[in-house]
Amino acid sequence: MSVDWSELPPEIIETISQKLTIYADYIRFRSISRTFLSSIPKTPLHLPPQLPFLLLTHQSFFNISTHKTHLFNLPLPSHRTRICASSHGFLILLNETPQIRLFNPLTCLTLFLPPIHTFPNVVSFDYSNIGREYSVTNESSLRFFSLRQMCDDFIAKIVLSTSPSSSYEFVAFAIVDGYSCNNLAFCKKGYDSWVFLTKKNDYYFWEDVVYYNGLFYAVSKGGRTIAVCDVDGPQVSIFQTTVPVQFSGDIHYVVFSGEDMLLVNRILEEEFSDDFDYDMFVYRTVGFEVFKMDWNVMTWNRIETLGDKALFVGVNSSMCFSAGDFVGCCADCIYFTDDYSEANHDYACGKNDFGIFRLYNGIINSYSRDSYSLLGCPLPIWISPNPC
Repeated sequence: MSVDWSELPPEIIETISQKLTIYADYIRFRSISRTFLSSIPKTPLHLPPQLPFLLLTHQSFFNISTHKTHLFNLPLPSHRTRICASSHGFLILLNETPQIRLFNPLTCLTLFLPPIHTFPNVVSFDYSNIGREYSVTNESSLRFFSLRQMCDDFIAKIVLSTSPSSSYEFVAFAIVDGYSCNNLAFCKKGYDSWVFLTKKNDYYFWEDVVYYNGLFYAVSKGGRTIAVCDVDGPQVSIFQTTVPVQFSGDIHYVVFSGEDMLLVNRILEEEFSDDFDYDMFVYRTVGFEVFKMDWNVMTWNRIETLGDKALFVGVNSSMCFSAGDFVGCCADCIYFTDDYSEANHDYACGKNDFGIFRLYNGIINSYSRDSYSLLGCPLPIWISPNPC
C-alpha cells in the first residue's frame, strides 16, 4: 500500500527534520516534495559539527564518506587569494590587500577581521606595489614580508571560538610572526585592531592553538610550554610541562577529545621527489604519536589508542569526531594534510602528502590525487561544512 508522504502535516515534517544530524541528509529530506520544502527551514540551526571535507583546489573537494572528488566553484575575491586557515566552517583568506577575510563556502557569507596593519608589532605597512609585494616592518626585527610570507610566516594560524554566523559574539585568535619567537593575539567581533596577549620578553615559539570551554590553549614547539588564555581578562597563564623520554615529532597539534587535551606529534622524513622537473628534497609524513596531558603533574603521557575518535589536523583548527557518528569515518585514525611545505622554501611543495594514519597499526593510507594538480593550487585543507 503506497503512502503519499506529501500529505504529512507540516509540524510532523519539521519534527522529523530535527532528528537529522547530517547536513546532506537534511538537504535530501527537504527536497522530497514542495510540501517538505515549505515546511522545513532552509538553514538548519540544530546540526552538530559536520564531518570535514578536504578542499583540494578552488574547484574541487574530496568527500571522505563517499571517497569521491566533487567539482564546484569557490568564489574567491581574486586569483591571488590564499587560504591560510579554516575554523568552524569558515576559510580565513588573505590576498593583495591588508584585509583578513572570513568566508563560508556553503553560504558565501563574507566577514572581515581587523586588517594586518592593526597588529601591534606592525609599525609600517606599504602595499603600494599591488600584485608584487607587501612590505611589513616588524618592530623587534625590522623584517619585511612578501605576499607569500604573510601567510607562511607573519600569520602562522588563526582559529575561531565559534561560528561567526551563528553567534553574536565570537573571538578570533592568532599566532603571528614566528621567526625567532612569536606572539599570541586576539580580536572580538566589532574590534578594529588586534590585541597582543604575550609580552616582548616572552620568547616562546607557539605552534598550535585550540579553543575549548571558554579558553584558548596554545602549545609551544616541542610541547614543553602551554599558554591558557582568557581573552575576557585578558589574562595568560603559562605552564611548563614534562615530556617523556620517547617524545619526538617535527610538527605538533593540540586538540581536545572530550575533556582530554591531546598533543599530536607528526613525524617527517626527507626524500627525493620525481614529481618535479628536477630532483629535490621533499618532506613526507611517516607517522604520528599522541599524548594526553595529565594536569595534576603537568606531564604528557603517550596513549596507544584513540578509541572511537578520529582526529583532523593540518592548517585547519584541529578537530576531533566520534567516528561512529559518520558513515565512512574511520575510528582510531588521524586524518592529515600537508601544512608545512610552503613554509620551508628550501624544499619542494609536497602538496600530495595527505591521507590517513591508523594509530592501531601505524599504517598510512595516502589519498589519490587523480583530480589534483600540484601546480597553481593551495595546500589541501580540512573544512567542516557549516550551513549557518
